[in-house]
Amino acid sequence: MAGFNKVVHSYDEALAGLTDNMTLMVGGFGLCGIPEGLINHMVKLGVTGLTAISNNAGVDDFGLGLLLKQRQISTMIASYVGENATFEQQMLSGELNVILTPQGTLAEKIRAGGAGIPAFFTATGYGTPIADGKETREIKGRHYVLEESLTADFALVRAWKADTMGNLVFRKTAANFNPMMATAGKITVVEAEEIVQPGELDPNHIHTPGIYVDRVIQASFEKRIEQRTVKAAK
Repeated sequence: MAGFNKVVHSYDEALAGLTDNMTLMVGGFGLCGIPEGLINHMVKLGVTGLTAISNNAGVDDFGLGLLLKQRQISTMIASYVGENATFEQQMLSGELNVILTPQGTLAEKIRAGGAGIPAFFTATGYGTPIADGKETREIKGRHYVLEESLTADFALVRAWKADTMGNLVFRKTAANFNPMMATAGKITVVEAEEIVQPGELDPNHIHTPGIYVDRVIQASFEKRIEQRTVKAAK
């Protein structure tokens, strides 16, 4: 990278500094909006002991499921198991430490981390195992649970468009957790479908300003569909 130009040209450059036992945030919802190439390269790097923060873990042979298959993830912080049988098996056997978190709470924990807010109160989970071991408080007659925010060593993000300065535009549901994760990583790495020059993106349409982004890499995506449903032929 030179000056404000945050574009890198290899996955080794994109993931430079990633080592064992780090905490990662990985964007996506199911298989929608996941940084496929960055995940694939982590498999090749062979890093282990990772804590992964993601809505779920893809499927067995795609997305974070590839890292689970290779036993590279030791802890998953997620909102649900999803379609991943490997995730389910490792969780039930106790091999994988899993911290299941209500989806809205997970999103806010990440957003708060990116905003520098250390913790917040939420009514979600009060009176359930989610609240076990956590501070609770009654405020104006309603009970709340104190949830600590989340940050990560690396945030791996997928964007529709990026300029060379790291300004990002996300597309429709592929945005999901990506914008908030981009703000919460010590190092934020973006896989973009298209990289353009500064000034080509409408400033009014930029979702994440480049101040949050450290590296941008051009990628092509398989865009696999998690559950393909078609109408039966008559």
